[in-house]
Amino acid sequence: MSKKESAGQFADRMNAKFGDLPPLAQILDTIHNFLGRFIVYPSKETHDAHVLWVAHTHVMDAWESTPRIAFLSPEPASGKSRALEVSELLVPNPVEAINVSVAYLFRKVASEEGLPTILFDEIDTVFGPKAKENEETRALLNAGHRRGAVAGRCVVRGKAVETEEIPAYCAVALAGLGWLPDTLLSRSVIIRMRRRAPHEKITPFRRRVYAKEGNRLRDQLAAWAANAVKAMTEARPVMPEGIEDRNADMWEALLAIAETAGEHWPQRANVAAVTLVTAAADREPSLGIRLLSDLRDIFGDSEQMTTAALLERLHTLPEAPWNDLKGKPLNDRGLAVRLRQYSVKSGTLNLGGESRAKGYTRASLHDVWQYYLPPLAPSSDRSVTSVTSVPGPHLQGEKVTYVTGVKRSVTDDKGEENTHKTGIGTDGTDVTLPSGYRGANGQPPLCDHCGTPGRLHPYDWPNRPDGIVLHSSCEGPWFDSEARQ
Repeated sequence: MSKKESAGQFADRMNAKFGDLPPLAQILDTIHNFLGRFIVYPSKETHDAHVLWVAHTHVMDAWESTPRIAFLSPEPASGKSRALEVSELLVPNPVEAINVSVAYLFRKVASEEGLPTILFDEIDTVFGPKAKENEETRALLNAGHRRGAVAGRCVVRGKAVETEEIPAYCAVALAGLGWLPDTLLSRSVIIRMRRRAPHEKITPFRRRVYAKEGNRLRDQLAAWAANAVKAMTEARPVMPEGIEDRNADMWEALLAIAETAGEHWPQRANVAAVTLVTAAADREPSLGIRLLSDLRDIFGDSEQMTTAALLERLHTLPEAPWNDLKGKPLNDRGLAVRLRQYSVKSGTLNLGGESRAKGYTRASLHDVWQYYLPPLAPSSDRSVTSVTSVPGPHLQGEKVTYVTGVKRSVTDDKGEENTHKTGIGTDGTDVTLPSGYRGANGQPPLCDHCGTPGRLHPYDWPNRPDGIVLHSSCEGPWFDSEARQ
């Protein structure tokens, strides 16, 4: 629908084309099936999110904020570009952008033909380390999620220099390798694409073959949207628990579409929102957040720790960056500088008697842990690296000292060798902890993959009545190893 055609005129034209328009839920179901023929999604929730995102692009005049949708993958040939190609048939005024100037994009957004839907492939070339010339494109993508956002420019007309404001608000889909800057990720529905498994079959996509079918679905959405702007503007969908602040801004449009469609779509949309927001929160954190998280794990139940002790523990954390920051380990000054941005400062600790040393207290870190980190699971109340002496669960009161990362082959009471996770008794002997140990009598639970305690996330798993618990860093290796069995 162009800006020169009223909503009523457009609706009349679409009604003449289609006759009685199918219900919105049926249109969404048909689009769901259409997309699924050509794209292998990592989950059903990402599939549902893509359908709802396509629908929301047809009612852009109703939204205060529009979510970006980002198809990202660690490797090429994972279906990212295909997702954009199929979306192009379904969205209004598509603009396929790979190597375009920022002036072209701004003029497209301000066009009288209607708001474009920008489909930006190879977005990693815009945000990569060698992309310093793309600041204006990044500004458009960052700012254009909110209605009313503009880009200010100075324009020379003759001898006069005038200011000009160009609208930036529009729907955007992105595809690329790796990750995006946090400013854009936090405004995006993230779909982590992967390569197809040998048993996953799709229909080969040829635009010339399927364009008519896809455009018909696009026109059905447009016909519904022509009379839906007022209802969508007034929609106030109920957010699922845990969807708030920026995530609520991002999902409001998609949940409003689902509630309007009815039938099974509200439930599916709620599940998709919670699932994808949770997955996005588990992405690689910034170094500052990683430092706060590691310090919380190291502190355990301690009330204070010296800087030297903290650095020693940080340097030995597995898969942590602190022993190699640009070729050098984190030192006391670097630790102080990184914590100062959170208003955390070191102090002089009383170590007993006349002993004094620089360090940090639990009290100085308590607030920033609450502000920036998710709460610890109730059962994860022990440090990742601390050595603790606690009674064993079935060792008749024997003391067990836990040492992170220890895994040994031991002999059970039947004389059979096994490779369960172990601790080291205070007398130096190995003691066996059962595989998948969930913690008892004050002992911390153990990760099902690496066998160490720490910050663990629960998962349902076939043939595991109690489920499994894993560190974030162990999720990939666990799923890979289990998939091969």
